[in-house]
Amino acid sequence: QVQLEESGGGSAQAGGSLRLSCASSGTIFTINAMGWYRQAQGKERELVATITRGGSTNYADSVKGRFTISRDVAKNTVWLQMNSLKPEDTAIYYCNAKWGLLDAWGQGTQVTVSS
Repeated sequence: QVQLEESGGGSAQAGGSLRLSCASSGTIFTINAMGWYRQAQGKERELVATITRGGSTNYADSVKGRFTISRDVAKNTVWLQMNSLKPEDTAIYYCNAKWGLLDAWGQGTQVTVSS
């Protein structure tokens, strides 16, 4: 079983930056992809960014050029550097890890961006 713990959420002004971290623990299988998703109040959870073991990345159009996902494969840790934040980035951000047909989710961390 994989446990994921996010940190680094909080509040920022529009145009500011935050950095999210997600560390995995427990029985560590070969985690293939790790990523970040977010859910704003009243909306469905959506993909923000993902990264594979090989380093291939995928970003939502809304965050391209502003957010950067990175990963330490050996430590099964993933980060999300968020720059040029906008009020519409306000959401709960969830870390996700995938291996085989299974996946795990963190408990989420709140990001609030004020104008």
